[in-house]
Amino acid sequence: WFSGLIPEDDTALSTTMAAYGVPPALGVAPEMMEEISTGTTIMACQYDGGVVLGADSRTSTGTYVANRASDKITMVTDNVWMCRSGSAADTQNVCAYVKNLTEEHNMQRRGDLDPGMADVKLVANLTMQLAYKNKDKLSAGMIIGGWDATLGAQVYGIPLGGSMQRVPFTVGGSGSAYIYGWCDNTWRENMTREEAEGWVARAISLAIARDASSGGVVRLVTIHSKGSSRQMLEPKHQSLCESELPVIPRKVGGVVG
Repeated sequence: WFSGLIPEDDTALSTTMAAYGVPPALGVAPEMMEEISTGTTIMACQYDGGVVLGADSRTSTGTYVANRASDKITMVTDNVWMCRSGSAADTQNVCAYVKNLTEEHNMQRRGDLDPGMADVKLVANLTMQLAYKNKDKLSAGMIIGGWDATLGAQVYGIPLGGSMQRVPFTVGGSGSAYIYGWCDNTWRENMTREEAEGWVARAISLAIARDASSGGVVRLVTIHSKGSSRQMLEPKHQSLCESELPVIPRKVGGVVG
């Protein structure tokens, strides 16, 4: 059934696969080694007193949904969180490295001062350094958001390539192309916490409605001077986009939910 996919001659096979950078021991046809597209929607914004981070929950592998309830918002420290887009494996490892480096820094410099806390800019710089130095190997776009006593609420965008910029709000992932205009048009400075959470949830709901690679539930993390909290909005609680059909309630064990 795989006739024609790989050369019958072992020498020709090794030469062909080496040209594609595939070790011959893997026995994988070069034609099957295509890049897999991924997609997501992540964003963060400042409000008057803190930061709201949001993300959808769909992990896609090309046209296949590998995980419909993934968590793309990861805690680095108690007051700093990271939104991840791109390759899940790449961003998970970057986040693990940053978390370890931050913990080491805290033990050496901060001691017992505010255990579990860190400067938001420090975490963003560590993430930027890892992303930039490995830009040819990683497919990772990240957003760092948090609150500290030095600079207050902060949002840093770290897109593919490893650059870094502090911004009042930022959007990432494949779904960002569908909502950037809406975000620019509706963004307001000094929003209240409730307004910021509603704004982020609405933006991600719009991206889910238009982007096939985004979907599932909407996850929100709110960070402020007194700590952080998490929310999850199921599809039936998300705002409908224009011409979008409503979610049909399902019966589970005779109960509509």
